[in-house]
Amino acid sequence: MAGFPTGQEKAQAAAPRSPLGVYVHVPFCATTCDFCAFYQTVPKGDAVKHYLDGVESEAGLVNWAHPAVSTGSPQADSGQAGQKVATAFWGGGTPGLLRPAESERLGRTMLLHCGGQPEEWSVELAPATVTEDRLKVLKELGVTRISMGVQSFNEAMLDALGRQHTVKQIHRAYDLIRARGFASVNLDLMFALPGQTEAQWRADLDEALRLAPDHLSTYCLTFEEDTVLWLKLSQGKVKLDADKEAAFYQRTWAYLGAAGFAQYEVSNFARPGHACRHNLNTWHMHEWVGLGPAAASQHAGWRSSNPPDLGLWLADVAAGRRATADRTALTPDLLAADAVVFGLRMNAGVSLPQLRRRFSTPRWSGLEDLLPKLLFGGLMVATPEGRISLTDRGRLLADAIGAEILEAFESAVKVG
Repeated sequence: MAGFPTGQEKAQAAAPRSPLGVYVHVPFCATTCDFCAFYQTVPKGDAVKHYLDGVESEAGLVNWAHPAVSTGSPQADSGQAGQKVATAFWGGGTPGLLRPAESERLGRTMLLHCGGQPEEWSVELAPATVTEDRLKVLKELGVTRISMGVQSFNEAMLDALGRQHTVKQIHRAYDLIRARGFASVNLDLMFALPGQTEAQWRADLDEALRLAPDHLSTYCLTFEEDTVLWLKLSQGKVKLDADKEAAFYQRTWAYLGAAGFAQYEVSNFARPGHACRHNLNTWHMHEWVGLGPAAASQHAGWRSSNPPDLGLWLADVAAGRRATADRTALTPDLLAADAVVFGLRMNAGVSLPQLRRRFSTPRWSGLEDLLPKLLFGGLMVATPEGRISLTDRGRLLADAIGAEILEAFESAVKVG
């Protein structure tokens, strides 16, 4: 129909414009942890130099000031030209494997395209890689937030996960990070580990609380394909226990809440003012640019990713290509469904009236048909203003509920 955007115009109209985030995937690891399914590779020869060259080239390919669908107003259409990157996140892999000079080069490359200093800049570090020299460079670059992958304070549990650090290294690294004065510090912990008792998990939480971080991420161990733990599961060497996992979840939520950490997402807890803004922006379906092998992007009307292979990614970048894998238009249909699924993982839930205004699509009828089942089943609550959120029982089933919601949106299209 005349007057209505279609195709790529419709996708770009649906894509949220701000805030903009940057995710940089640093793919290097000295060894592979038993549970890890993220792309990583051992840094050999000139691999790090080639990687840094590749990030510079890829950043130059990004349309950092991508135009919105024309409004007929030159002022409005040029509004993205000065867009500033609000949040940055370096993940991996192990960003801490970069030498200080390499971290500085990567940071300068990123800042060249950020339009100023990001308001929040997180870097993941493994305890064994934390040194004064590395932290000094990160602080001088403007990094505001360190996320340290502790996983456990129990040596036996660390061994079971294939982690390459000790409890002593955790404490030393934490002291160095605090001494450098970063604005926020997160600790990653994992529970429901093979052989882990509730008492051992409580001891991990107690030790984390004693250190007094600003943020805690507590993840239930998942068994991903092509990992050592997946192989052990298939061989019967470890077993899944859904009841045990549920008990760990519930006790964690109650215990950290009583300790002053507000839960704002299924696995994330923060002291006031320390929630991870980068993750929040992602869950709210805002935009981010992904740089590096395996990095995903949601930007300029498209969701896509780079190949999870250093050599293939470098070849793509050398040919002037980026984010070519799994390329999907950011239509209102897609964004509406994902905004609900990811939004419901957050304790605040989502405002359906706001989302319906933001993403206009007939698929909302599918969710309307599903809501009574979730509400009367005790999995969800709703306010008179139209905000929905999951109950504690619902959060335990967040993945399954998310799958139902996606199916509801898809089914609505099929019959509509």
